[in-house]
Amino acid sequence: MDSFRFYSWSWFALVPIVLALVWFYSRRSKRPASLYSSIADLKGMPVTWMQRVNRSLPFLFAVGLCLIIAGLSRPQSGKSGSRIMGQGIAIELVLDISGSMEALDFQLNDKDVSRLEAVKHVVSEFIAGSRKSGLAGRRDDLVGLVAFCGFADSKCPLTLDHGALVEIVKSLEVPRAIRDRRGKVINQDTLNEELATAIGDGVALGVDRLKDTKAKSKVLVLLTDGDNNAGVIEPREAASIAKELGIKLYTIGIGRNGPVPFPQEDEFGRRVLVRAQFRVDEGLLREMGESTGAMYFHASDADGLAKVYAQIDQMERSEFEEAKFSQYTELFRWFACAGLGVVFCVYIMKETRFRSLP
Repeated sequence: MDSFRFYSWSWFALVPIVLALVWFYSRRSKRPASLYSSIADLKGMPVTWMQRVNRSLPFLFAVGLCLIIAGLSRPQSGKSGSRIMGQGIAIELVLDISGSMEALDFQLNDKDVSRLEAVKHVVSEFIAGSRKSGLAGRRDDLVGLVAFCGFADSKCPLTLDHGALVEIVKSLEVPRAIRDRRGKVINQDTLNEELATAIGDGVALGVDRLKDTKAKSKVLVLLTDGDNNAGVIEPREAASIAKELGIKLYTIGIGRNGPVPFPQEDEFGRRVLVRAQFRVDEGLLREMGESTGAMYFHASDADGLAKVYAQIDQMERSEFEEAKFSQYTELFRWFACAGLGVVFCVYIMKETRFRSLP
């Protein structure tokens, strides 16, 4: 980056002193050398350009001295910059989109929202950053996304294109019933399986996406509100594989204890609210997290969830080194020579053309 600077700014402290001395000297030089009874008749005479030059000599003298001071301050022109060196963290987000994530026990902006809507909001801030939530964002880290319900699906590979990743997060939906023109559910055979919770499969797929990356640190963040009741891989087995590959597994359980509002479709396809209760196997999640050297967290509302991600954000930061470089050319001679030239010219004019008798 091209830049200009004064290396020794302290010399500029002389500028007010120089200006004060020049002002005092110019005021003193205006004292009359001879006394006359009246100079009223002389006031109407035209002012010549030589008189204007003579009046500006103190100003020019001050400019010359300021240029000399600027030269002593070592003006420099050149280039400066920095290069970031280091290696970021690879983070795989594993999010639950099973049927229980539609429970309406979270709030955003004083409105009741589903657990999934709150998760999408906070996870987006975790990726992109949010001053309000205290999240710095993961600008230099590879971040990927796995979503799971009754089966696991890789929604986004590890990427630095966090804008695209946030859009994918916002598009996540709980599996829904598909109806024909007469209102009959045509995916009933698979819907119940899709609405289940395969925690082990989700973690295993996340581990598979992380294992081959060259990142210095590998982190998997699992979020779920339910108990493992589907899939082919047992959650503890998936956590054990993560440990063997040096992957930290942070686990987050969300939702309130007790019955919560839950939307359901009646036989006519209308959504109605009922009271439902969902079990979170906190013992399992805690065991999975601690077995890999990480932690388990629980959040019962959106603010609590944001604080959980903020904690993880602080614990798993990228380490980078910044190498600074600069190349400057000294410009002392240009300022000093110009200042000396102005001062010398003023002195010559004061001693020749504009010399006055005392």
